[in-house]
Amino acid sequence: MINITVGVLALQGAFHEHVGLLKKAAASLVSQQASSSHWEFLEVRTPQELERCDALVLPGGESTAISLVAARSNLLEPLRDFVKVHRKPTWGTCAGLILLAESANRTKKGGQELIGGLDVRVNRNHFGRQTESFQALLELPFLGSGEAPFPAVFIRAPVVEKILPHHEGVQIDELKRDETVVAPSRQAENQAAKEAMAWDVEVLASLPGRAARLAAAGTNVDAEEEIGDIVAVQQGNVFGMSFHPELTGDERIHSWWLRQVEESVKRLQ
Repeated sequence: MINITVGVLALQGAFHEHVGLLKKAAASLVSQQASSSHWEFLEVRTPQELERCDALVLPGGESTAISLVAARSNLLEPLRDFVKVHRKPTWGTCAGLILLAESANRTKKGGQELIGGLDVRVNRNHFGRQTESFQALLELPFLGSGEAPFPAVFIRAPVVEKILPHHEGVQIDELKRDETVVAPSRQAENQAAKEAMAWDVEVLASLPGRAARLAAAGTNVDAEEEIGDIVAVQQGNVFGMSFHPELTGDERIHSWWLRQVEESVKRLQ
């Protein structure tokens, strides 16, 4: 049995809901004998708490507020090291996806700091105001065949606007764009960290075009099989999504991610 500590950044946003679903998912995995690990879940507010973590969740909320509080708490640079230097498993939802992007538009320079780790450009608040929030039933193949659609909740959600080519340093071309902020460069510390990165971004889920057009109605939408907005991506052990699984009570994505974390921790032992 191995001990795994999973942190949830608890500066602002829906961190409490993530902790609850993570505990539920871990208990389910252990009871089903799908995990042999001992799990600990920690709300992270200080660099010292972050140091204890084998993996981290960046919750939904206000990405600008989270980055400002992180900077004032001396957490921003340790977070960048956690994700980009040590390449530990990290999952960002909604605001967390924005923070993990290498580039974000609709952002005034100086008003938003990024952590980086995913070679994507995100479009912040793609679906408009909070009153235009909606739910869509999404097919998520990465959860396994035969799984029921996931009730994805979108609240002032970003989308992945573009998959960027991988660069060892800063995304230079993105610096030329107006109202776009770019994450600073960090280098993986060793070969194991580099192997945990992966060169290519994998698209894990897209919001169908019809759902995107009906978002303004604020109604539930049945997913259709058509290409639409990219709402979930993975690059190595960094995972980001536009929606809020922690607000659904459905722990399937949390269970899937904990299995990814367990495999990663075992590889690094």
